[in-house]
Amino acid sequence: MKVILNEDVINLGEEGDVVVVKPGYARNFLLPRGKAVRFNKANEALFASRAAAIEKRKEEKRKQSASLKDRLEKVEITLTLSAGESGKLFGSVTNAMVQEELAKLGYEVERKKIEVSSHMIKMVGTYPVRVRLYEGEVAEITLIVESEAVVKARKAEEAKAAALEAAKAEAEAKAAAANAALNAASDAEVADQSAE
Repeated sequence: MKVILNEDVINLGEEGDVVVVKPGYARNFLLPRGKAVRFNKANEALFASRAAAIEKRKEEKRKQSASLKDRLEKVEITLTLSAGESGKLFGSVTNAMVQEELAKLGYEVERKKIEVSSHMIKMVGTYPVRVRLYEGEVAEITLIVESEAVVKARKAEEAKAAALEAAKAEAEAKAAAANAALNAASDAEVADQSAE
């Protein structure tokens, strides 16, 4: 069945494209949801009259996609999850988790457009994650998966080092204060002796 797309449909086409799909897909999904209209002379003429506006929207999407790609290429996401001693995760990393982390950073990306390598990540490590953008553009994000136990141990070590540093600084301050008091006392004693 031939239809004209009202909006971009992933893995099918863009707004204004004439595509051939199976009749059930058109009747049950595309047409009821307003994603497409039947291909006929009236609809074809309607889309021909809107061609300039559609092309303008496509150009705008291309520009947004290019700028989003540049920004996403610099993004590094870190996920901290429960894992066993061998580094195997209790569960797996999914594209929904990646989408959630991207949203926290201010990037709105559809979950369907995020491709987690081999569908699911089940071990700690560093992985590339692909994000499909407009017209086949692809941005690659770096995903770092860490174990909660390792992160907690690292934070405890950092806290211990900070506490030692603070104690050392406090001891140095006390020593400097004691030294200053001793110098002041000796200066006062010298002043007393010269006054006699």
